[in-house]
Amino acid sequence: MRLQSTETLQPPESPCSPEQQTTDVNESPCSPEQQTTDVNDPSLFSQPQLSAEKTQEGRASSSHPLTTQNSLGDSAVIHSDHNGVAEAGPEAPLEDEKVQLPPLAPPLTWTLPVIKEFKAKLRLEEAAVLTVYRGDVVTVRVPTVPEGKRLCWEFATDNYDIGFGIYFDWMPVTSRVITVQVSESSDDEDDEGEVEGSVSSGDIESGSKACPVSHLGEILPVYRQDSHLAVQAGHHEYPGEGMYLLKFDNSYSLWRNKTLYYRVYYSD
Repeated sequence: MRLQSTETLQPPESPCSPEQQTTDVNESPCSPEQQTTDVNDPSLFSQPQLSAEKTQEGRASSSHPLTTQNSLGDSAVIHSDHNGVAEAGPEAPLEDEKVQLPPLAPPLTWTLPVIKEFKAKLRLEEAAVLTVYRGDVVTVRVPTVPEGKRLCWEFATDNYDIGFGIYFDWMPVTSRVITVQVSESSDDEDDEGEVEGSVSSGDIESGSKACPVSHLGEILPVYRQDSHLAVQAGHHEYPGEGMYLLKFDNSYSLWRNKTLYYRVYYSD
């Protein structure tokens, strides 16, 4: 895993293009000396008498909570009520239960024919040009900012196409820094534990499919884009606070490296 570069998100010069209580069981309510019985009390003879064995069972069930183990190995306390019927307490939620994510709107995309002028301008900007090596995936992480309303992007390549997709991480933003991460495949990103989800490259001819496990949602699956013929541009309205993941995928190429020209910025 290689972190290639970092930069801080800055506003653009121009907007985007087109638009239970507990009891001590050993403590008796009164001492043996205080427990007296009047043998002349007729109520003693009117109640049914229980065997010693059943009486002992009744005391055990009413004095001590029982425990059981669920499928996760956790102990759940079973509390007995006055009539001896046991009820199980609530179980812990399953760890593999998927989190329901808010829906994400699709982006608005378009192309620009001025590819030569675009490349010439970005060659003069720092960290705007990078090489996506054969078999690699470059992920550009762009945080949302309070003063912005949408994320904008533009990119192009030399001579060959490249795969491109967008995902959104719903984790709270802690930094305004844009980071560029290089990996041999998208699944390698899970090793750092920054995103609790996995994105499989899959078949980028028909669009890769994301597998959101926790906080990761898909905006645009990875498709091969003709970025060598025209500038690929677009924007996406902020769905809320989080981190955009722009993926430039060259994992399908066995021999060719791709030169990428790109810029990302926010618009209000």
